[in-house]
Amino acid sequence: MLRLNIKNEPRWLDCGHGVRLQLKPATSSIMVAARRDPMVRELLPDTGSEDEVEAIPTEVQDALAVAMARAVARRCVIGWEGVGDEDGNPIPEPTPEGIDALIDVPGIFEVFQNRFLGPAMLLVTEKNGSAPSPSGTSAAVRTTARRARSNAKPAPKPKTRR
Repeated sequence: MLRLNIKNEPRWLDCGHGVRLQLKPATSSIMVAARRDPMVRELLPDTGSEDEVEAIPTEVQDALAVAMARAVARRCVIGWEGVGDEDGNPIPEPTPEGIDALIDVPGIFEVFQNRFLGPAMLLVTEKNGSAPSPSGTSAAVRTTARRARSNAKPAPKPKTRR
């Protein structure tokens, strides 16, 4: 079931290591803007379609995932807690450079990817939240069974005592 956040209010994401990010929701306009980010665009091949991810080498897909996470984070992170400079002084406001550096930390990247960006991208891969049904008919699956030769006979009615 798709849960809609009608209020579209920012929320906090606990990333571990004492770091919390205040995030705007990943809306369609943010995802489109992130895809147009120059760092993301330079990694996309000139295939004419962003749906042909299988054709992209694995190492490029990995770099693309990091670039997309950075692009989305730069657009969604509006506040943070527990982030400091190399001397241990707290950094009060997120900056694009600080957000990129934060996404480069493997544990932070994994949490951001899995708990924030992943659910948003899942809807994109399922095409509006409607995945092919595993037990029913689907336009994505070729028919393999032949048609029945005739209609089935109705089941016999049970005899009851009255």
